[in-house]
Amino acid sequence: MIASVHGTVLAVRLDAAVVEVGGVGLLVQATPTTLAGLRVGSSARLATSLVVREDSLTLFGFADADEREVFEVVQTVSGVGPRLALAMLAVHTPDGLRRAVAAEDLAALQRVPGIGRKGAQRIVLELGDRLGAPHGTAAAGSSGAPSLVDRREQVVEALVGLGWQARAAQDAVATVLADSEEPVADDEVAGVLRAALRTLGGARG
Repeated sequence: MIASVHGTVLAVRLDAAVVEVGGVGLLVQATPTTLAGLRVGSSARLATSLVVREDSLTLFGFADADEREVFEVVQTVSGVGPRLALAMLAVHTPDGLRRAVAAEDLAALQRVPGIGRKGAQRIVLELGDRLGAPHGTAAAGSSGAPSLVDRREQVVEALVGLGWQARAAQDAVATVLADSEEPVADDEVAGVLRAALRTLGGARG
């Protein structure tokens, strides 16, 4: 198993990044929040999980080992594959998922595209206390100085990549930022993305 990668970021796409390790460019699938913290030309270290299928080898990357552990545990639920597990981590932090499962908060779980009421019930039933207790209150996000470039369009693109219509994504971001005329900085992308996902989840429900 490839447990982590450390190298130079060659490219960042909507749903993945290319990290050069030992002269080889590895395509790493990741959440929009994790990708928002990567910069082309900079060094990055990601915890990873390799998913092996008969016709493919797919590498998934995470901000830390805790996120990777949650990704792997939720896949033990019947009907939850790596793509859905990644979507769960795009909407919720690891601790957010722990709280939702522990409190049997079906509404929170249904905010994830692809999870309906029955799926949420199955997740709660099959996971039980396997995710453990929340580890802390620190929010996931990128580090470093804020950028003066407005990243709101990046948030919209991330939402579209998660399956929402472009207009709905734009409206959700506009709702979240309704009281602010300031540009969305690099270190604010994760927070705006999660808030927009909560708005979309509420609208759908």
